[in-house]
Amino acid sequence: MLFFPTMCGIVGYTGPRQAAPVLLEGLRRLEYRGYDSAGLALVADGRIEVYKAAGKISVLEKALGTTLPAGHTGIAHTRWATHGAPNTVNAHPHTDCGGTLALIHNGIIENAGVLRTALGKRGHVFRSETDTETLAHLIEELLATAGSVVNAVAGALHQVEGTYGIAVVSTRDPETIVAARRGSPLLVAIGAGENFVASDASAVLAHTRSVVYLDDGEIAVVRPHDYRILDLETVEREKAVTRVDWDLATIERGGHAHFMLKEILEQPESLRNTLRGRLLEEDGTARFGGLNIDDEQLLHVNRIVFTACGTSWHAALIGEYMMEELARIPSEVEYASEFRYRNPIVDERTLVVGISQSGETADTLAALREAKRRGARTLGLVNVVGSTIAREVDGGIYLHAGPEIGVASTKAFTSQIAALALLTLKMGRLRALSILQGREVVRGLARLPELVERVLAKAPEVERIAERIMRAGNVLYLGRGYNFPVALEGALKLKEISYIHAEGYPAAEMKHGPIALIDDLMPVVFLAPKDAVYQKVVSNVEEVKARGGRVIAVVTEGDSGLAKLADQKIEVPETLDLLTPVLTVLPLQLFAYYIAVRRGCNVDQPRNLAKSVTVE
Repeated sequence: MLFFPTMCGIVGYTGPRQAAPVLLEGLRRLEYRGYDSAGLALVADGRIEVYKAAGKISVLEKALGTTLPAGHTGIAHTRWATHGAPNTVNAHPHTDCGGTLALIHNGIIENAGVLRTALGKRGHVFRSETDTETLAHLIEELLATAGSVVNAVAGALHQVEGTYGIAVVSTRDPETIVAARRGSPLLVAIGAGENFVASDASAVLAHTRSVVYLDDGEIAVVRPHDYRILDLETVEREKAVTRVDWDLATIERGGHAHFMLKEILEQPESLRNTLRGRLLEEDGTARFGGLNIDDEQLLHVNRIVFTACGTSWHAALIGEYMMEELARIPSEVEYASEFRYRNPIVDERTLVVGISQSGETADTLAALREAKRRGARTLGLVNVVGSTIAREVDGGIYLHAGPEIGVASTKAFTSQIAALALLTLKMGRLRALSILQGREVVRGLARLPELVERVLAKAPEVERIAERIMRAGNVLYLGRGYNFPVALEGALKLKEISYIHAEGYPAAEMKHGPIALIDDLMPVVFLAPKDAVYQKVVSNVEEVKARGGRVIAVVTEGDSGLAKLADQKIEVPETLDLLTPVLTVLPLQLFAYYIAVRRGCNVDQPRNLAKSVTVE
């Protein structure tokens, strides 16, 4: 599986066909990457024609009309704004002063201001507010002496600081696309008499499954019948061709109204795929194919640091609880964005586990690089084979959850929990966890897909509750133990896609501030399965009811006691305490989805968000 690497979307084509239809099709498949604006540039008859529009790709298509412009080589981009407002002027592609080259860019040029000032003094005229345009003018200036487009691009990239995935076309070499990456993924896709560049394999999967992933500091020179991979000194490199092993049907909605709903309902299968071949019931342990860290090295670990962002951070918190309870290894969770800028204490006996659905999250990647620099062993828990994190860590655990297109992560989260449970099982059995305890965890994991199916069958109940809550201005989510991170995740989902303010808290912390907010207009969602802290949560529910709060409780099947206190309840099957988050989060995913739909929100493309954050 090779998927989902970047904010914004890049696609390029060179070959015998008219490029515009190919580029627009690619943009449609990339729109979940960014949807502030879109544009394309075509090389035809010795000139470059640029077409762009603010808004979604449909706005660009409408502007182009039914007769698409001609040209056999072109590049296209869908944007998630970083520098400059999301308008037509700031949309990509950007051109040089003479309109002889066009460039599209994912990432951030950190020294763009300095370069822009210097270029302006030398006579360059800027039309946009973007950092990207600076790079177009820099390449233009170097073209006068560089001798070729690729040399000019390489020279320009030596002068920039920051991250980039770029594609450039020029009238100087009209059948060629020059692409390069540093920190923002890019691939070359190889066809028959035609070739492509893209930030994501989904953009080109309709045409070919053969791809070459660029590493940081590499340039691709792509023509219809050949391609070359170079380093920044323009020395040629050999690169392996990878075959994409999923088909186009997996990235279609399959009759569902939204990708998010499709991905929620896919969780029984995604969990089966995460667990497949990894459970050893007889030995009460787990095995991994690509861990690349042997048992002796794992025994050498005396501390684990989980680092992640967003939803993955919530999964990491559950991993911390698992690892300390079952494996008895001191563990902690760090926001990757904070870890990379501190002076973290890690050494050769520390295992740093980076969790990222895409395998490209900039902060998580930087945190792992910093950990490696300080001597720690690194492990990546990712969903994307071939991603940068997967390539750079010492070992990895692939989720195999399948493509996730909805910006709000759902099935990746539950697969992350399952994968963390597998890792905990492995680490625990190497230490104090008995074979009987190990077998109990293995059996619990094996049953999860079936239990998830039972919870998802309750979707109509969740939908009815959502209808009653959809106009709330604030929602509080409360849980304890393993379900405190689920409260955080439930609140995040509601915020992400419905734009309702929501907060997740440990249930006991409610008395230390949030209780002041509770009245008869405040819905409070309790995660209250029958686990080790169940009675404590019941007491917290009573405190909310005493203040007139409306309680929605996620409870274990057959729990009649708490059902009497709650205004609405959703039942989930019983399982091991450490696995309850996989079940209790499902109603919260559906709850957020149904509320967002009823509020008329764009569920798959919530405002201001992108699927994978590859810039700071």
